[in-house]
Amino acid sequence: MARGPLTSPRKTATQERSRQTVNVLLEATARILVKEGYDKASTNKIAVAAGVSIGSLYQYFPTKEALVAGVVERHMREMLDLVRADLAEVATGPVDEAVRRLVAAMIEAHRVDPKLHRVLVEQIPRTGRLENIENMDRETHKLVRAYLEARRDELAVSDLDTAAFICVKTVEALSHSAVLGEPRMLRKERVEHFTDEVTRLIVRYLRG
Repeated sequence: MARGPLTSPRKTATQERSRQTVNVLLEATARILVKEGYDKASTNKIAVAAGVSIGSLYQYFPTKEALVAGVVERHMREMLDLVRADLAEVATGPVDEAVRRLVAAMIEAHRVDPKLHRVLVEQIPRTGRLENIENMDRETHKLVRAYLEARRDELAVSDLDTAAFICVKTVEALSHSAVLGEPRMLRKERVEHFTDEVTRLIVRYLRG
């Protein structure tokens, strides 16, 4: 049976210079994906855009798919860091405030680079990085579940596992749909209203 393309890096960058090279390659990959799309991207184009020799590229990434997988991992990490930081700041805050920060953080995470996000969502199955999405969902669920547990007395819901699932998946689905189908919702002049409406939806569900 034919093997799929390699999607893991050839080696891990440990020295500062190597890390800089990897970052330059991933930045170039992201730019080309947004500008030209996955099918027109190639390792040669990425090397030229990064100002790196093709030999140096292949020292770190064996295929185009491995480069895209690297971009996926970095993008998901940036999104999760935003959510984690905002939830940590409101860990002991009132429900209304905490929910709005969660909603705002998840929406903002999808605004990190919406054009890139759209391309990556289409290509994640090719890169075998569905696990990255699942890991992000699991950690976000865990953070929200812990917060709900701490505020249990203020909530009308009893099954906190289900409540956390509904909260995370609802905000994720709405944010994701905005990126893919209604990007105007994420524009500066509308994103506050969008955030308010999603917050109202979640708070009403939690408080009954």
